[in-house]
Amino acid sequence: MGNNIRITKQFSFETGHALYGYDGKCKNVHGHSYKLSVTVIGKPITDTSNVKYGMVIDFGDLKKIVKEEIVNVFDHATVFNKNTPHVELAKELENRGHNVLLVDYQPTSEMMVLDFAKKIKTRLPKHIALHSLKLQETDSSFAEWYSYDNN
Repeated sequence: MGNNIRITKQFSFETGHALYGYDGKCKNVHGHSYKLSVTVIGKPITDTSNVKYGMVIDFGDLKKIVKEEIVNVFDHATVFNKNTPHVELAKELENRGHNVLLVDYQPTSEMMVLDFAKKIKTRLPKHIALHSLKLQETDSSFAEWYSYDNN
């Protein structure tokens, strides 16, 4: 069972959001410079004829997955929970040419990280597992998803 290695790649993106019904300042539209750390776990490839010999996964391949699923979608977008009256605000912003993303959850770091985990897991090669995600909203605040909390 040995030889499992964790590989982490970090990403950053700028995203706006508003939390409908929240009792603090975050009910207003505002933005964060999010930092996302994606950690996968697997065994390094032992086949010497494989171009990826010695790698768990090519960092470039991991980057492609996360960019396509998360970064390119969320970067410079404003995220709203489509199940709230914010949908009206979202439509108005869209009409004015803004990049709006409607999701079916409250766009907190916690819920975003759950969404990200689901999306990344579907794209990983069979022999690679998603180990953890860390989504940093500010320097001092972050949400984490761990596979062993979600078995």
